[in-house]
Amino acid sequence: MIDTNIVIATLGNKLSSAGAAFIKTIPPNVSVITQIELLGWHGVSASDLLPLTDFINKATIFPLDPPTVQQTIILRQYHKIKTPDAIIAATALIQGLTLVSRNTADFKQISQLQVINPFDLT
Repeated sequence: MIDTNIVIATLGNKLSSAGAAFIKTIPPNVSVITQIELLGWHGVSASDLLPLTDFINKATIFPLDPPTVQQTIILRQYHKIKTPDAIIAATALIQGLTLVSRNTADFKQISQLQVINPFDLT
């Protein structure tokens, strides 16, 4: 599952060639939180919104369903983690997906969550 920061880095051509090649090998799965973060910028221009909307239209968006809500609650009870990050982590866990994020420190305390940072790939 791709975190918001990686979508932005990918669309902005900020990844290394190894990181970009890796992203091309995975399906565009995202949490509903990523959809909200990508499309919900205050004052976003139409030209900035176009590639984000195109990405979202091609992505599988996982909803905030009851199992994800329950997992989010558990993560927040046991770890000091912001709610959006907890929802993203819970979504990845419920869906059985590895999280692809630059912010690995935000998720390091969740031992059952696999996280890959494409910025670390060479």
